Amino acid sequence: MTDNVRFRLPWIVAMLTVGVGLIVFRLFSIQFSPNVPYFNDEFRQITERRKEFEPPRGRIYDRRGELLATNDTLYEVNASPVFVTNPEAAAEVLAEKLNRSRKELAALLTGKDSYILIQRPVPATIGGELIALQNGPDRADLNGIALEPIPHREYPGGRLGSQILGFVGYDGRGYYGVEEFYNDVLAGHPVVGVERSVPFDAALNPDPDKGADLELTIDRDIQNLVEETLQSGLQSSGATTGTIVVMDPKTGEILGMASWPTYDPNNFVNEPEANRVNPALSAQFEPGSIFKVLTMAAALESGTVTPQTTYVDSGVVEVGGAVIHNWNGGAWGVQDMTGLLQHSLNVGAATIARMMGPTIFYNYLTAFGVGQVTNVDLASEAAGRLKRPGDPDWYESDLGTNSFGQGVAVTPLQILSAISAVANGGEMMQPHVLLSVNDSGVVHRTEPTVLGRPISAQTARTLTEMLTVSLEREASGALVPGYLIAGKTGTAQIPIPGGYDSKQTIASFVGWGPVDDPRFIVLVKLDRPTTAPWGSVVAAPVFSQLAQRLVVLMQLPPDNVRHALLPTPTPAP
Repeated sequence: MTDNVRFRLPWIVAMLTVGVGLIVFRLFSIQFSPNVPYFNDEFRQITERRKEFEPPRGRIYDRRGELLATNDTLYEVNASPVFVTNPEAAAEVLAEKLNRSRKELAALLTGKDSYILIQRPVPATIGGELIALQNGPDRADLNGIALEPIPHREYPGGRLGSQILGFVGYDGRGYYGVEEFYNDVLAGHPVVGVERSVPFDAALNPDPDKGADLELTIDRDIQNLVEETLQSGLQSSGATTGTIVVMDPKTGEILGMASWPTYDPNNFVNEPEANRVNPALSAQFEPGSIFKVLTMAAALESGTVTPQTTYVDSGVVEVGGAVIHNWNGGAWGVQDMTGLLQHSLNVGAATIARMMGPTIFYNYLTAFGVGQVTNVDLASEAAGRLKRPGDPDWYESDLGTNSFGQGVAVTPLQILSAISAVANGGEMMQPHVLLSVNDSGVVHRTEPTVLGRPISAQTARTLTEMLTVSLEREASGALVPGYLIAGKTGTAQIPIPGGYDSKQTIASFVGWGPVDDPRFIVLVKLDRPTTAPWGSVVAAPVFSQLAQRLVVLMQLPPDNVRHALLPTPTPAP
C-alpha cells in the first residue's frame, strides 16, 4: 500500500462515519420530531379516535342457578378509507357478505374520512367469515376495513320471564324490568381510551370493571308453570289478556310473574312496544271484590266488627246518595262477617265501611299501601289511585263503592302485596326480584324488608280463618286437595266514559296456603272473559290448577287435617 493511500484512508473512514451518523441522526429526528406527520394533529385525527370500551355485562340467573340472560357477540364493520388500498376489491367482498350494493360501498371506501360506519350490527357468522378473509392470502384486499365486536344480550329462555327481565338495546343500556332497574350494576364501568388504526394494529385494551352477576328470586320452573297456566286460563275463559303473580308472603320474594301478551327480548325490535311493559306492576285496574279482604281487615282491626257481628242484608244500601246493590241484585237476610265474605256482598262491605267512617277506613287502606308504589325493584311501576276525603274528586259515596273495590285503582302487584299482610301475620313485606349480587366474587344478599304492619297477627289469623271457611263454601273450584287454602274471588266492572261496561268484567282470585304456614300467595287476573263473568267461575279454577302443581314444585307436604267441604251455593262474584 502506498503512502498516499495510507494517508487518505483514515480521512475516508472518518467521512463515512460522519455521513452515517448524520443519516442516523436525521432518521432519529424524523422519527421523534413533533413536526413530522406521524406526530402532528392532523395525522393523529386520521389514525386515532376516542372509544368507550364496555366491560362484559353481568349475567342474570334464577334462584337455582339457571341462566336467564347472558352475552353473545355481534360485529360492527367500519373502515378508514384513507388506508383502503383497493376500494373496488374491498367493496366486492363486503357487498357479497353484507348483501349491500357494491357501487355504494366502493363510493364510501374511496373517500378521505378517517372513519366510516359500514354496518352495525353484523351477525357473528358473517363477522367470522370477514375475519377469516382478513387473515387469508388476499387480506390486502381488506386493508383499512375493521371489525369490532359488539356485546350482544342473549336470553336463552326466549319469551320466558321477558317482562321481568327487560332487554338491552343496541346502545348497551337496559330497558324495562331488571335490565333497566339494575342497569348500572349489570353494566359495570366503561373506560374511555384511544384506538389507533395505523401504522400497525395497536389499540388500547383496557380492563374495565366487569358488570356484576344477579341472582333473582324467580324460579324458572315456577315461572314456566305460571306462563303455561296463564295461557290455559286465557283459552278456557276466553279472556283477552291476563296476569298471574306468585310471591312468598314471608319474604316478599317474587317466584313467578307473567302477563299476556308478552314478547321475545331476543327480537325486541320486531315486537309491539306495548308488550314490553309489565302489566303486573304498571297496569292499573279496579280490583272489585278481592278488595273486600282489606275492608274486612280494617273493620276487624279497628274493632268495628267481629267475625260474629251480624247485619240484615236487604239487598240495597245508600251511602252518600249512591244506591248500592249486591252482585246478583238480591237480598241475603241476616249475615255474619264470614257470610259477607262467602257471598261477596257489596251491601255488607258498604255497611261496615259506613260503620268505620272515612277516617278509619282510608287510614287503613293507606297503611296497606293502596295508591302507593310498592317500590319493587323493576322498572315502570305505577302507583294506582286512592281518593281520600279532602281530594277535590272525592265524594261521600266513594266510601261505599271503594269498600268493594270500585272507584279505586291498583296494580296486580300492589293488591297482592297488600293482601299478603293477611297471609303473613299482619306484616306486609317489600316485594322484590333480586336475591343476590355477585360482584367479582363478593356476594351481597337481599334481606327481607318489612314495608309495614297494617294489622295485628291476631286479626290476620282471624281473617285467614274466615277466608278459609268462606272459600270452602263459596268457591270450591279454587280448592287444592290435601291443603287448606284461604282466598277471595273478585269480579270487577270495567270503567268506561260515563259509567261502567255492562257486559265485560275483570275476573280475579287471590289465594294463599298452606294456611298454617303460608309459603305462597297467588293473584290470578283475567280480563274480559267470555265464558262467564265471575271470578269464582273462571279465575278460581285457574288458581287451583296452578296451586296443585306449585305445591309439588315447592315440595310442600299435604295438611294432616282437612276441613270438611260445605255445600257450595250459587257462585258469587
